[in-house]
Order: sequence, then structure tokens, then C-alpha cells
Amino acid sequence: MVSRDEFRKAQAKGSKMRATTPAAVTARYDRRMGRVVIHLATGLDVAFLPRDVEGLERAKAADLAKIEISPSGFGLHFPTLDADLYLPALLEGFFGSEKWMAARLGAKGGRVRSAAKASSSRKNGKLGGRPRKRVAA
Repeated sequence: MVSRDEFRKAQAKGSKMRATTPAAVTARYDRRMGRVVIHLATGLDVAFLPRDVEGLERAKAADLAKIEISPSGFGLHFPTLDADLYLPALLEGFFGSEKWMAARLGAKGGRVRSAAKASSSRKNGKLGGRPRKRVAA
């Protein structure tokens, strides 16, 4: 059970957040652009590719057709996918958990092709390449 003091603190925090953070007024999936578009109370529209957001990365257009906005305007729910997004985190550039975002960045880094990476690979190849893994007896 929550005490009255904790409840008042939570209300104060919520009031401050509503005053400083834009809330979603509408949210929809734009098939033509292939993006989720959120219209904020400030009049600004924000759009993002579903593949860039944890929980939506494999979603089909039909899965994104219905988007529910929480009463506070800070949450988006995709009922077909049972996925939830926190709008303030999206606005700050966090499209998923730290682990998920780190994995995506690591995968991008591994695909990068550069002259330095190619040169390093050639040098490694001249030395016999990557050492074979030793199997424990």
C-alpha cells in the first residue's frame, strides 16, 4: 500500500513532467513513409522507422495499424505486438534497452568497411590468419 506522502510526491513528479515533457496527442503508422508518426501536444510531429525500435523491429504494417496512447500521453501501446514504448525515452533518442542498443551498434561496427580495416585484415592474413581454437582434451 502506498502512503499519502508517497502519493503526493508521485503527483508532484507527474505534474512537473507534464509541464516539461511533450505528450502524444495522436499516433499512427504511415504506410507510405513506412514510419510511426506521433503528433505531440506542442504541435511537433515526430516520426521513426519501426525497425529502429526494440519490440517493433520485425513488425508488419498490419501490426502497426493500431496504436494506443496512455492517459498521460507518455506511453504508446501496440496491442497486436503487445509492445509498449515510453515517449520521453524516444524523444531522448533511446529506442530500446541498453543491451539491445549496444547489440545493434556492435553489429553496425562489424559491417563497417574501411581502408584501415582492410589493411589490418591483409596483414593478419600474411601472418597466417586468425589462430585456430584449441579443443580441450
